[in-house]
Order: sequence, then C-alpha cells, then structure tokens
Amino acid sequence: MSEVIIASATRLPAERFWQESALGQSLRRLAFDTQVRATVAFENTLGLPVIYNRLIQAAPPGSLLVFLHDDVWIDDIFFSQRIAEGLQTFDAIGVAGNRRRVRNQPAWAFVNEQFTWDDRANLSGSVAHGKMPFGAVSYFGPAPAECELLDGVLLAARRDALVDHEVGFDERFSFHFYDLDFCRSLRAKGLRLGTWPIALTHQSGGAFGTPGWQAGREAYLRKWEAIVAS
Repeated sequence: MSEVIIASATRLPAERFWQESALGQSLRRLAFDTQVRATVAFENTLGLPVIYNRLIQAAPPGSLLVFLHDDVWIDDIFFSQRIAEGLQTFDAIGVAGNRRRVRNQPAWAFVNEQFTWDDRANLSGSVAHGKMPFGAVSYFGPAPAECELLDGVLLAARRDALVDHEVGFDERFSFHFYDLDFCRSLRAKGLRLGTWPIALTHQSGGAFGTPGWQAGREAYLRKWEAIVAS
C-alpha cells in the first residue's frame, strides 16, 4: 500500500503537541501503522496552505497526502486503509461534503450568508465533535458520495493527481476558505471529489462569521464570483 503522509500545523512546540493535542495523541496511538508518516509544523505562524503546499512539493511519487487539523482525534484505527480505499475511487476525499455547489455559498454545507443549511439530500458524510475522542456524531448523509465541495477538517488527495494537474492550495486563504478554493480548483481540472467513511472527532465547530472568516470570504468571492455553479 502507498505511504500515507499527514500534514498539519500547530501553534504548540513539539513536546506539547505530542503530549497534549488531539492529533498528536492520535498519531501516538497509530504508531503501530508503518504506512503512516506525519509532517507537523510546530510553533507555526504561517497559513495552512503554505504548510500543505510544502508537503505536495516534497512528497514522493505515489504517496497519499492527508491535510488535517491539529485539533482532530483520529478515532479510526484503520485510518491508512480508509485513506487508501477512498483514493482508489476519488482523486481527493473528505469526511463530509456537498454533492452540489451554489453560487457564492459561504461553506460546504450552507447556501447563503444566513448560514442556511443546504437540503440534506445534497449532503454526505459525518463528523463527530467534542473535546475528547469518540464525540457526538453529526451525520449529514450517506457516504461514499461524489461531491463538489468537502469540509476542510480533513482533505486527502493522491500526490500524483495534484502534481500532474498542477493543483495546490492558494496561499491567499490562510485559515478560511482554503478548503472551498481547493475543491473548486480540483473540479476545474476535472478531478473527482468524494466523501469517505473515516471516524474522526473534531474539537472545534468552526469560526463562521469572525473577522478572519469574513476576510477570507471576500477574497474567495473576488476569485470565484464570476463562475456560475453548474
């Protein structure tokens, strides 16, 4: 099986990351799996796209890349197997997503600035939430499913698909909207996205409506507002 390389960034120094963070503790639990390797930017002050692009550039051919937040518990002990299976079907996968895209939507699951949820028939996947692993599950819809947009809590892609199609993360989106932009960029190159069942618990519910989020939205709309959803 191909090597699975996880990229993440954290404000914590290395020792505290491995001892205290959800992802650090999860990776220690998965230490038995020799297919998994992590590259973590400690004491990070850079935007996530910078860190993620570095992995794309450095990763060996044939590898499977996972872009993952540091406040995520990996509940699934078959993590590398799930990633490999998902990327045999799709060029990029996530744990939650939307089968469609509407013009100027503010997030994968919402259709307007009032944060109105899209119809459940269009949503796919599930994510647990909580400060500890195995949190309460938010179920959005059946997975796997082909999607237009994926939640950025976890994004995984085949390294070769990204390099061959010259797709990366736009570094103008430091912490917000990089996921929607990445999905749009993949779809613009004809690549297939989909959800895949992988058990995760996310410690955060998101930062919708904050000043940083609003700035990201404005940059996203400037880039994509001329494109009409198909």
